[in-house]
Amino acid sequence: MLRRTFAILVLFAASLVLAVSFKLEAQACGAGQPCMLGERNYRVRLPEGFDRARPQGAIVYVHGYRGKAENVMRNEALAGLADRLGVVFAAAQAAGPEWNIPNIPSDDRLEGVDELAYFDALFEDLSRRFGVDRSRTIVTGFSSGAMMVWYLACYRADKAAGFVPMSGTFWAPVPSSCPSGRANIIHYHGLNDRIVPLHGQAIKDARQGDVLTAIELFSPKPEFSEEGTAAQGSLECARRTGDQGHLVELCLFPGKHEMRIAHIIRAAGLLGVAVR
Repeated sequence: MLRRTFAILVLFAASLVLAVSFKLEAQACGAGQPCMLGERNYRVRLPEGFDRARPQGAIVYVHGYRGKAENVMRNEALAGLADRLGVVFAAAQAAGPEWNIPNIPSDDRLEGVDELAYFDALFEDLSRRFGVDRSRTIVTGFSSGAMMVWYLACYRADKAAGFVPMSGTFWAPVPSSCPSGRANIIHYHGLNDRIVPLHGQAIKDARQGDVLTAIELFSPKPEFSEEGTAAQGSLECARRTGDQGHLVELCLFPGKHEMRIAHIIRAAGLLGVAVR
């Protein structure tokens, strides 16, 4: 009897230590303190009432050219989506001024920087540290951050429920195929964008890709069929659905090179990420 009681106490103590360690680990980084991934990092904001024991939805945000994750966290309208939607909000951080993906301008390239390995580590850390459920995670980004999002959709489609690029696409040439298969894509773009036009333009010794070509890459016929165009206020979205249930949308609005919080909220709802 005494031995059994002792064993129960030991088990209880171990469970308590484990719970405390999870809590301390979750508090070790946040909006004001980077979560370290070797020499790289990201920042995170947890929703009110966060409970690591419950699977969490998440929004992973990818900043634009010369952006900073810490500045993303200072944008209350953006980082505040954690509380507004009841999700973990994570801000990725580039190693240099630009995301190190194929065909970027040569003077922005960095030797030895593997963005796919960085995002693999980020997704794994979000799951391990904060209990994030990848089936309820979206990756979104603006401008050159959107270019990184398209690249992830092509090479890491299984890491998230969907990808929401805004005002950016691949650097040219757009890939002819994607090794990770189909992905849910909701792309937003201003009709009067002069920074990243829909059909791209030359930047230094590189060129931006064509958005329509990227859409075709992810929604080829006959595998995908047109569902028509739907309007929501000034937003007009052409939707295609695949025979395996994938969704690809091109949403245009009468604006310039801009990121709108409402577009992220809409996408989070469509892709089953938001809980509030």
